[in-house]
Amino acid sequence: MSDQSSPKPARRPRYSGTHPRQFNEKYKELNAGRYTDEVAKIVASGKTPAGTHRPVLLNEVLHVLRPKPGQLVADATLGFGGHAQELLLAVQPGGKLFGVDLDPIELPKTEVRLRALDVPAKAIVLRRSNYAGLTKWLAQQAPDGVDMVLADLGCSSMQLDNPERGFGYKVDGPLDMRMNPEHGQSAAALLDKLTDIQLAKIFRDYSDEPHAHALAQAILQAHHKHPLTTKSLADLVNATARRLPQAIGDDPATSVPRVFQALRIAVNDEFAALEAFLASVPYVLKPGGRVAVISFHSGEDRRVKQAFKQGLKDGVYASIAPDIITPGAEERHANPRSKSAKMRWAVRS
Repeated sequence: MSDQSSPKPARRPRYSGTHPRQFNEKYKELNAGRYTDEVAKIVASGKTPAGTHRPVLLNEVLHVLRPKPGQLVADATLGFGGHAQELLLAVQPGGKLFGVDLDPIELPKTEVRLRALDVPAKAIVLRRSNYAGLTKWLAQQAPDGVDMVLADLGCSSMQLDNPERGFGYKVDGPLDMRMNPEHGQSAAALLDKLTDIQLAKIFRDYSDEPHAHALAQAILQAHHKHPLTTKSLADLVNATARRLPQAIGDDPATSVPRVFQALRIAVNDEFAALEAFLASVPYVLKPGGRVAVISFHSGEDRRVKQAFKQGLKDGVYASIAPDIITPGAEERHANPRSKSAKMRWAVRS
């Protein structure tokens, strides 16, 4: 006879309907191992399942970096681990993956996925860090250098999809945008401190926003009356941009992603981190070692291009990519978030 007083097991939270809108209700996507058919349908429709990330230019990365068994590979922006997984498997047996990521929420999940692969435990060495700190750490972990380094810049789909992180605006959430939510100031806190002139400069320098000053004034005026959220910021920028004169061919709707991009870069000081990484990365590569960087907007790509060209001129690199590498039509259709991706590579002399 069963014990009538024993507690019943907790039931899984249920959502209304068959198509949940809340991120934390999408348990079928967030638990992909149990719902492979549902996730496969989402992928086949050209969408990215919630809480996951589809690595862009994966085949091109493998072609450019040319991983071989026994080699050492470093992933400077581990993210979901899509690139890292394939590189790790390609350097087996005997190879090793060094990976860093700043996100304290996603890094433990990625480590679990990587350690579930059929590779020795010592083949995976991970650390929570900004990619600007990768080279100093690698100098200790692999003093003779590594064979390849990959950096996939920007924010991940996991961060964009989760409204609590404040990177996206399809669903309302706090205006945060920190890659590491345990450190630094949020986008909302940044707005508290800036003048309209300072904010306009961020919009011009980090996203080439043509209406930088008008948008900065409108944003700060609204934010000081009532703190903005992701959705209210997006709605305000969209409404303000549509009232402003547009250049031929310009779409006022593009001001929203430009504003979010610029704020994210400012909050995380991304350009300073990128410049530090680019300046030091050749010195952790073995002779003939290869580095590839995937960027998603002109400010990032411009810095990568200039650093690689200067490295070639100085004799640090033996060769660099003659042109950017972009996703093909098939990948752009299957993964719309890949459309703005640009990759450049360089080979250590």
